[in-house]
Amino acid sequence: MSGEGVLAEPRLVHASIGHSRLKELMHRGTEFLGCDVAIMGGAMSWVSERNLVSAISNAGGFGVIACGAMTADLLDREIAETRARTSKPFGVNLITMHPQLSELIDTCAKHHVSHVVLAGGLPPAGAVERIKANGAKLMAFAPALALAKKLMRSNVDALVIEGMEAGGHIGPVSTSVLAQEILPSVARDIPVFVAGGIGRGEAIAAYLEMGAVGVQLGTRFVCASESIAHPNFKKAFIRASARDAIPSVQIDQRLPVIPVRALKNREMERFAAKQREVADLLDNGEIEMAEAQLQIEHYWAGALRRAVIDGDVETGSVMAGQSVGMVNREEPVAAIIGELVDEAARALESRG
Repeated sequence: MSGEGVLAEPRLVHASIGHSRLKELMHRGTEFLGCDVAIMGGAMSWVSERNLVSAISNAGGFGVIACGAMTADLLDREIAETRARTSKPFGVNLITMHPQLSELIDTCAKHHVSHVVLAGGLPPAGAVERIKANGAKLMAFAPALALAKKLMRSNVDALVIEGMEAGGHIGPVSTSVLAQEILPSVARDIPVFVAGGIGRGEAIAAYLEMGAVGVQLGTRFVCASESIAHPNFKKAFIRASARDAIPSVQIDQRLPVIPVRALKNREMERFAAKQREVADLLDNGEIEMAEAQLQIEHYWAGALRRAVIDGDVETGSVMAGQSVGMVNREEPVAAIIGELVDEAARALESRG
């Protein structure tokens, strides 16, 4: 037997040395977030709600509520219910294109939310100033170096760089390329968290050594015991491999459709028909481009709810990152974070 393709057992290490090194590399991130381990929970609509978010924060990580298409009233209740379940810090993810963004910012201020995470491109005028004036630390997604620098000039406090391996809405560039492009240029000046396709601690260790202060994971937490995702949704994750998580296809180049990565099913095919329907409305002058984009977003929100809450994994959207192949069982959040930390520590220890 040649041994090709056979993985050697990891050698035994002194955990204290690896964990000390990990703590050192994460210090800037844990200090910024106010938690024990600089592992953020990705904001996944319908999944990242009070139960999972509080569980991540209680386990030493940093949970983030997915506001998504919530109204201000719904977000108000979600923050209150999350705070009732944890005394640890957590954040709220807001979408820049949300028509009620101003009201959502006010809701975060009302509850003294410590961290706001903006996704969806450059924030509208005044949003950054209002969020920071309310005392929150502001994080923003930067899918390119140029946007990272613009956000830094806008005075955001930290960046999240997320590659196309992630689940849900994705950009066109891989995590490894983004990390190489962005980290050397800005990591000394602003805290940067890396996301997209991260499923094991070895990858966490590598990005920390490149200059990141922490990471964000979504897919690994979907099958946590504390996740309210429907059993059918969790089973789909456990059965899937990396190649099953595919990006949606843009039918009409005029439509500002951000690709979505999800497990291949009938819903991925139905999305093409939805795009054609919206394009026809544009052609007939029945809607403007902004409304077209909003219709697409509402469509995804509904499709995701059918899968996550109702368990319809055929005609619902099973959004998943390519790290889904590393999800093989349901387990508590604390066990997931503990495993990631130990893997990262072993990897750092093995480097000497």
